[in-house]
Amino acid sequence: MPLEGQIVEIVLLSLKVSLSAVVLSALVGIPLGALLAVGRFRGQSVLIVLVNASMGLPPVVVGLGLYLLFSRSGPLGVLQLLYTPAAMIIAQTILVTPIIASFSQQVFSDLHHEYDEMLRAMKASRWQTMATLIHDARHSLITALLAGLGRALSEIGAVMIVGGNIAHATRVMTTAIALETSKGNLYLAVTLGLILLALSGVINVVMILLRSRLERLAHV
Repeated sequence: MPLEGQIVEIVLLSLKVSLSAVVLSALVGIPLGALLAVGRFRGQSVLIVLVNASMGLPPVVVGLGLYLLFSRSGPLGVLQLLYTPAAMIIAQTILVTPIIASFSQQVFSDLHHEYDEMLRAMKASRWQTMATLIHDARHSLITALLAGLGRALSEIGAVMIVGGNIAHATRVMTTAIALETSKGNLYLAVTLGLILLALSGVINVVMILLRSRLERLAHV
């Protein structure tokens, strides 16, 4: 395959894996953040601490745990997920979900404090309250999703372990950069590195613009 084709293939797989992980993380993290913000249940404080602590999970430990689960002798080996993009998506989802959940919980807590009296007057149930907060915070939550996407795109430890860095199958930008650098193929490594930097830059710019827009709307 021509070099340009390899680069396009690697970049597209990186985006596919990372975007899929962010979508899955959002489906879990946003409702979890809303529940932690408005819920009142036994062990809530402990769960909040665990979610926040999980933001610092070592990627290689997550990768190792998934490797043990998905290996042939592991409890989920029958699924044959090891060294597939699906395993990489699962790994990134585990790493990104706490980031989105923690950010969402803070956003929802602030919003809940503002809306609390109105929601009580309307006799809204817990689930109605959560739905209202998610709807009204949707613009702020985009920042959390972009932060999660940046984290996913830059991940290497876990995806290297569960994906195997297989050419034309599970090779993404970060793992390809590490491999090509070790091989001395600096042209491809630098090219992919610049693309990754460009994507990270775009994400940061979008986050800044969104934050600025939200601050302006808040003062209207």
